[in-house]
Amino acid sequence: MTIDSTVDQLRQRMVEDIVARKRGLACQKSHLRAYKRFAAWLQRSPDTATADEIRLFQVHLAETGVGICTRNNTMTGLRFLFRVTLRRHDLAAEIYHLKEPQKVPMILNADETKRLLAMAGSLRDRLMLSLGYGAGLRSSEILRLKVKHIDSAQMVIRIEQSKGRKDRNVMLPAEMLDLLRQWWKARPSRYDRQTPVPERWLFPSRKLAGKPMTTRQLNRLFHEAADAAGIKKGVTLHTLRHSFAPASATIARYCSGRSATSHPQRSNPHSRTPAAHPHPLARGLPALSPRFRALAVFGRRPPERVVRPSLPASENLHNTCTILLTHAPQQTTRTG
Repeated sequence: MTIDSTVDQLRQRMVEDIVARKRGLACQKSHLRAYKRFAAWLQRSPDTATADEIRLFQVHLAETGVGICTRNNTMTGLRFLFRVTLRRHDLAAEIYHLKEPQKVPMILNADETKRLLAMAGSLRDRLMLSLGYGAGLRSSEILRLKVKHIDSAQMVIRIEQSKGRKDRNVMLPAEMLDLLRQWWKARPSRYDRQTPVPERWLFPSRKLAGKPMTTRQLNRLFHEAADAAGIKKGVTLHTLRHSFAPASATIARYCSGRSATSHPQRSNPHSRTPAAHPHPLARGLPALSPRFRALAVFGRRPPERVVRPSLPASENLHNTCTILLTHAPQQTTRTG
């Protein structure tokens, strides 16, 4: 049996293990990329690797200047190979990960966001960018929206099976709903006339029938609008999610072209705790209540809390005695 055939069989076993555990497509690509990189460095089948060779491979990654994130992803794929596919826990124990630096994400200010949305080429482009900025959606979540996901009764957008195979609800501002209705009237229906209305994509592909637009197309539209707006920062489409603004009036100002001199306080959509410092665009508006902030960040309504004023001990005792005396049962005198 040749080396190539052994590598192909091991690779096929690894793919089967990934599929059997229902890992996503991105995870499968990342693990196979790590497998290919290690096999190319080893120049033979990875099932013959030793503990010292795994250590040398990690040294090789450090010397070649591979980024920490790329390096950790590579070693995660190799750990899956040795622990799951090959059942070599002794080799998997030789793999270690590096701590990634925590960086503050870059955000857009009010003027940049206004210019970005104003430079969108069409109503469709402006709506997609507004969904990323006003609802904090990822690019894949924007493109996978269907008619059934828009709940105008409860004013929420339902996100199904997103990152981590999780569902969640996000807020739907009234002005965003108006934009969605405008786009639905202008949206071409020749691509999915046979599809039931609730199952239709909001942003269908023009080339692939029954499929939504690709994230590559949305990224290109974003960078075209950013270049036209003169934004010099190193921003990406995900920057809109970092600049997420949980207020309905903001999108109305930007999409209608009116001045936006004030902004609500923003919270990080990736964190379960509010921001430590107010957002720099939060000048001029009162801070959001904890109830509205929780609804904007988590997509669910917090439980009601009844706040009762505290009374002094003497006053509590007086009120208790008054109630007892008022509702005390009356004694009837019997005459004999």
